[in-house]
Amino acid sequence: MFGLGIWELVLILLIVLVLFGRKLPDLGEGLGRGIRNFRKSMREPDEIDVTPKEGEEKEKEKEKGKKNSP
Repeated sequence: MFGLGIWELVLILLIVLVLFGRKLPDLGEGLGRGIRNFRKSMREPDEIDVTPKEGEEKEKEKEKGKKNSP
């Protein structure tokens, strides 16, 4: 494959553990929290936007004016 034997991979793993050993729990926690939030957002329905559009506001004002006029 890449020409790496088992001992080269073990050596690389040890170097990674020495360099990032103290940060690995934090990285794992952050990754887990991110995956959990992603799954939660996929399960929840999308929020519905109920803000009226510009055209709808003008139509409602016109309808109110027609109802109020004699």
